[in-house]
Amino acid sequence: MAEAADFQGTSASPARRWLRRTATLLAGAPLLAGLVQLPAAGPVHAEEAAAALTDADSGSVAVAVDSLTPSAPTDGDTVTVSGTVTNKGKRAVTDAHVGLRVGPEIDTRSSVDAISKDSDDLQGSIAPEIDDKYTAKFSKLAPGVAEHFNISVPVDDLDLGGDGVYEFAVSLSGETSAQPWEQILGIQRTFLPWQPDEAATRTKTTALWPLVSTTHMAAETGPNEEQTPVFLNDDLAKEISPGGRLNQMVTLGKDLDVTWVVDPDLLASVDAMTGSYRIRDGDKTTAGTHQAIAKQWLADLQDAVADEEVVALPFADPDLASLAHNGTDVAGSLSQLKDATDVISNTVEPILHVKPNTEFAWPVEGAVDRSIVKVATSAGADKVIARSDSLQETNGLQYTPSAARPIGGGTTAVVSDARMSTAFGGDLTKASASTLAVQRFLAQSLALNLQTDKQRSIVIAPQRTPSGSQARAMAEALRAIQSGTWSTSQKLASASTAKPDPEATTKVPGTSSYPSALRKKELPRSAFVESARTQNSLDRFKVVLSDPSRVVTPFGRALNREMSASWRGRATEAASFRADVKSYLDSLTGRVRLIDKSETKLSGRSATIPVTVQNNLVQDVGPLVLRLTSTNPTRLEIGGADYEEQPISVSGGHSQSVKFTTSANANGRATVIAQLYTTDGRKYGEPVTFDVKVTEITATVMLVIGGGVLLLVLAGFRMYTQRKRAAARAAEKSESGETESAENSEDDPENPEDPEGRLTQESEEQGRAADPEQASDPTPDTAAESADPSGTGERVDR
Repeated sequence: MAEAADFQGTSASPARRWLRRTATLLAGAPLLAGLVQLPAAGPVHAEEAAAALTDADSGSVAVAVDSLTPSAPTDGDTVTVSGTVTNKGKRAVTDAHVGLRVGPEIDTRSSVDAISKDSDDLQGSIAPEIDDKYTAKFSKLAPGVAEHFNISVPVDDLDLGGDGVYEFAVSLSGETSAQPWEQILGIQRTFLPWQPDEAATRTKTTALWPLVSTTHMAAETGPNEEQTPVFLNDDLAKEISPGGRLNQMVTLGKDLDVTWVVDPDLLASVDAMTGSYRIRDGDKTTAGTHQAIAKQWLADLQDAVADEEVVALPFADPDLASLAHNGTDVAGSLSQLKDATDVISNTVEPILHVKPNTEFAWPVEGAVDRSIVKVATSAGADKVIARSDSLQETNGLQYTPSAARPIGGGTTAVVSDARMSTAFGGDLTKASASTLAVQRFLAQSLALNLQTDKQRSIVIAPQRTPSGSQARAMAEALRAIQSGTWSTSQKLASASTAKPDPEATTKVPGTSSYPSALRKKELPRSAFVESARTQNSLDRFKVVLSDPSRVVTPFGRALNREMSASWRGRATEAASFRADVKSYLDSLTGRVRLIDKSETKLSGRSATIPVTVQNNLVQDVGPLVLRLTSTNPTRLEIGGADYEEQPISVSGGHSQSVKFTTSANANGRATVIAQLYTTDGRKYGEPVTFDVKVTEITATVMLVIGGGVLLLVLAGFRMYTQRKRAAARAAEKSESGETESAENSEDDPENPEDPEGRLTQESEEQGRAADPEQASDPTPDTAAESADPSGTGERVDR
């Protein structure tokens, strides 16, 4: 056991190790002799002994390296290491000390990976401690207690050799009651890059600095003329506030030589917060209050990106892989990608005052296949940011080639380095995790540069939405290589046009090679179908509006957000957002509608039926076409046919009625359907169906009226014949000298001796009573024997 501990390098010098080994053997001799004389232990005693040894075995103390400065030392520097040691065992550790160990130079990038994977493993080879004067000593480590240490050592005393990456370990050695001899009880391995002089050939390194967030704005806007934007929640304010994730990204990025990668949706959302905005709170909204924070964040960002390279993603960062795998067969999906690209110019430059580069597409995690490349370039991008674990080398290269690869069709794949791009994933909230990530990143960078004397262009494309702790670690690592001696910064545009390595792979993998873990998080086909339906509803709605931009712009951007890569792993939230967009659009289209009608009664053979359209929108609508259709034209005709159409326009906040002429051919009920149409013939809104009850004049009534007319004619004829006879008699009497008597008889109709005169007077009075032209008589609803349609003023009972 003692030899094993010494072999692992507990002592600082060979002489000291030999003395310690000899003393340990002498001290253990009586114990060994006693064990030899004891009888063989039974199974139970053997298990207890094994358990005791295991409990005190390696790994009982956790070593955490919280800080290592400088990260990449040069000649004359002093390396300072600080951290904690924590006894995780059940027994106290005595006579303990923390020591530093420098291993041999690491030759390959894969060796860096292997050491990182087993950074706290005691089973592998362990380098010897440096001089024991660079230690931190503890007389006792109680179980569960963490103790802090801080050790500084001149870099010259580390005995580093030539340029390269060295394993750098911090270990805790001590004793326990179960094993009362010095042994390594815990270790933490990391790396020390060593390039004191400027490298003959420097790697050109491009680092992407992403400003991307999740979806924050709803499709809903305020009902006022200003269209006050509505936010789903107040999370964006937290991100851009001091200490927030996006605030840290801007603060850290302004001091780095990076390529900014921005989502126009994020810029548009923060810009909307600078004015009046609302925040959804259940079924209501509340006023937003973070205008000052939004203005300050935009001002800081404008200052940070001034004269810097800015790459703009399509609006809302669409999920290219989901679209390629599940959306291309859904009509209109690719058009959404085109719209998301076209809106960049109207968003980024007006806000940042910097003209962005729009030539790059960035699939999630740089995973590509042929279908993704095809979709990514369909909207105008001719460069695709891939990752080396997706576009893997197949030609057995012994070094990492440059990023740019021509992959056919005029498209360039810009392949980021997978090891360096993923160096800052996971939980880096602990200082020890962040320090290990930084040292691993630097080790990979230097090891890459030492692979060959060829100068190469390397791209680092980290995760889209790094946390605050991840961003701080990224910034620390980038500062180290940008001020170091083996790397120089380069813009993404330059990296994409660098001369490609002729041996590097240019073959894009097929769809079947796409990682299953990523495929499980894609937007399903149903998501694109729902978006297409919403787009169709929007197309029908916008053509009736006097100012379509008030609807097209917010809903167009909402449809872009439905395709966002930020929905990955959030299927429930994505479905809820799509449903809310569709519901709100339906509520707007429903504000232009037909007013319901109850049963309508028609008295007469013809009449007019009014139909009312209500517009509860702020803006005017029209022209629309209103069609009234009779389901039983043999009983009731609309405009002389089975239907009639009339154009209609309605002012905002008003209603408008249209009158349709109807003709009744028979008594009874007839069902009528009112439906609005757009000018291109597509139905708009729901139809309104109502019944019309026809109460036409009956045959009996017509017979009575006809009989009355006949009696009037007969009376008139009788009056005529009586007058003729009376005139003849008067002439005869005149001739016989009885003229005066005849005149008196005519002038005095009350003369009882003149019955014919009395009858003539009665007939004249009856004729005057039947004359409709008398001013004192009421005007009839319908003129006798008139077959013409009634006028528009005819009564219509609703």
